Amino acid sequence: MKKNKISIYIHIPFCESRCHYCDFCSSLLNRENAEKYFSYLEREIKLNENFLREKIIDTVFIGGGTPSSVDEKFIERILKVLSAFEFSENLEVTIESNPNSLTREKAETYFSSGINRISIGAQSFNDDILKKIGRIHKSYDIYKAVENARSAGFRNINLDLMLALPSQKLSDIEKSLEDIKKLDLPHISYYSLILEKGTKLYARHLKSSLAFPSEDEDRKMYHYVVNELEKIGLHQYEISNFAKIGYECRHNLTYWKLKDYISFGLSASSNLCNLRYRNFSDFKNYYEALDKKEKPIEFSETLTKTDRTNEFIMMGLRLKSGIDLDEFDLRFKEDFSKTYKDEIDKNIKLSLIEVKDNKIYLTEKGKDLSNQVELDFFSLRAKK
Repeated sequence: MKKNKISIYIHIPFCESRCHYCDFCSSLLNRENAEKYFSYLEREIKLNENFLREKIIDTVFIGGGTPSSVDEKFIERILKVLSAFEFSENLEVTIESNPNSLTREKAETYFSSGINRISIGAQSFNDDILKKIGRIHKSYDIYKAVENARSAGFRNINLDLMLALPSQKLSDIEKSLEDIKKLDLPHISYYSLILEKGTKLYARHLKSSLAFPSEDEDRKMYHYVVNELEKIGLHQYEISNFAKIGYECRHNLTYWKLKDYISFGLSASSNLCNLRYRNFSDFKNYYEALDKKEKPIEFSETLTKTDRTNEFIMMGLRLKSGIDLDEFDLRFKEDFSKTYKDEIDKNIKLSLIEVKDNKIYLTEKGKDLSNQVELDFFSLRAKK
């Protein structure tokens, strides 16, 4: 029997401190809590043993929280559990880390354990801005973390950075691009700040929106980043992601191309065919379910054709490769060009999309108004 490929996400919900923009499921690190959590995480993976034995694991992503905040022995343990299953020949294993906690020892342990891609949460090279957003590292820690990763053997290294942070100016972005050029990395992610309710930055924005860059300033920063990264061989393959050829994040492409993935850990979400489910987001319920040898699922839903087509459109528009109309027609047994003829014509006239080689792409103007384009296509489904 031919085995299908699967991607795995592992959630590590621990951090050394709480960033002011973060609304992810995370908890301040406590060694005793970490020990207990990882033992239960192993139980959850083993509950899915039969499912995993029928698959080939193609990518693994260890995220959080801050995976590098915990003792590296815990990461080794989880990878050892996964090693009982079949891996693809070109397996990609990523771990997220923070500059201040990615020591040389941890990097070496990660690499020797089979992790071959590392993502470093830099966010900014401006120490004042880092302090304002609640980060506990300095800009020099970013350089040190990259050095530690490279010394351990890593070649596939990503930096996560952010736009539209409080007090951020285009000059800060220009300085960050100089740092990026010096580091010469194969992958960069550059996300615009999203103000989530309940976070400190959201409350600060309510008090003084002028402390944050305007939407126009954010767009100027974004276009500068895109142009400058292209000059140094980092090609944009998704709205916020840039890579040298061959260094695109395959795990994230799993999400963006609506492929199957299963996730383990607190609040982790999975998507298998048309079934989507999410684990409990509090330790008590997560542990109690596993004590009963039950999967710790808090919520599940069966996705409709409308759900999936909307996701396919949204993700396709984010990707530089665009919406593949042949793939859409095959997957959903529907002619995209006929179904969405009016929406296509409207957005072409507005210079927001272009159609080429039976694919639909956002134009440069369209990237700034991508939500508007998505809603045009979604509204057709909503009327049905």
